[in-house]
Amino acid sequence: MPLQLLPASAQAFAPRSAPTIVLNTKVEPWLTQTLKRINKVKRPLNSIPQHFRCLTETLGGADAIWSLASLMLPKAPDSELRKDDDPLVEALFNYQLVHMEAYVVHVDMVSQHEVAFKLTPETIEALVDYHKDIYSVDASASTWSWPEKESQVKKMHDGFVQAANRFVFRTGVRALEGLEEDGAGELLEGRAEEVKSAIMNLFLPLLPPPPRIVDVVHPAPVLPNANMAGHWWAPQQTLALLPPAPVDSWRVLPSTPSPTATSCTDSQSNAFWHDTSFHAFQLPSPTPSFSLPVYTSAPTQYYSSPEYLTSMPAVPLPSMMHCGVDMSMGGFNDFAWGQGGFPQQYATPV
Repeated sequence: MPLQLLPASAQAFAPRSAPTIVLNTKVEPWLTQTLKRINKVKRPLNSIPQHFRCLTETLGGADAIWSLASLMLPKAPDSELRKDDDPLVEALFNYQLVHMEAYVVHVDMVSQHEVAFKLTPETIEALVDYHKDIYSVDASASTWSWPEKESQVKKMHDGFVQAANRFVFRTGVRALEGLEEDGAGELLEGRAEEVKSAIMNLFLPLLPPPPRIVDVVHPAPVLPNANMAGHWWAPQQTLALLPPAPVDSWRVLPSTPSPTATSCTDSQSNAFWHDTSFHAFQLPSPTPSFSLPVYTSAPTQYYSSPEYLTSMPAVPLPSMMHCGVDMSMGGFNDFAWGQGGFPQQYATPV
């Protein structure tokens, strides 16, 4: 229901007055039965004005106080509560029941079909005292200290005072079925739980300020200067330039591949055989596995160009061989290395 439909008596700190009643052109049968049940003196209820007059007088009486709910609240701050092994003893000495009493300020059976209750001044005072003496103390003790903490606690309490005086509980108009004699009543069908939840929502937590983000400014580092007078700054130790790891200038090639895996037109093999020459030397028998040397690129400051060996009959190029020749070590033995060179038929003019 929009707030402007509530009467002036529903505003904060407003004194109690007769409730506003809005009835439909046809009265609900349950309302007629409820009014007949609570009236000690039989009154005629045959028209809309009769229902209006009876309902206004009943709900506007001084004794027309409704019990909305009951809250179990501590009697003292947490630091002052009695500690006991028996939970029943702790509950009896440390907690109390505070009844939430209210009166009807508005009944609408036309548009919103609801009834509005406002807390009595005694109930508001009990809630305000509890918030000031107990709730605020516990909230302050459970948070860390900051410069504006006391003012924040006072601000929180002032906000609760305003909220408690503005509190109006709205529920369905069928809640009037709980009406008793003299206009008093009690909420039925679990509506008391809704009241408890609504009232406890008025107790806001004490929120400390968020941590401030401080920009840490690091001073500019002072560079050491060895030319300063007095040599105040020791020269920084510099790491000596280490020479690079030695590079192996020889690469070991696998044994001479078989003719099935070697191509006679391999360009890399041609380049290798063109750039390589050997001395005549004698290999022991049986011939060990033979590895051909390969020159690799290396920095000139560490390695000098290899000196060319004396000329000898060049080894026949793979392109000049027949693809069917066995290049295994046994084939090399057939070339008669021990005689100072290859057979004449495999030699090439230099």
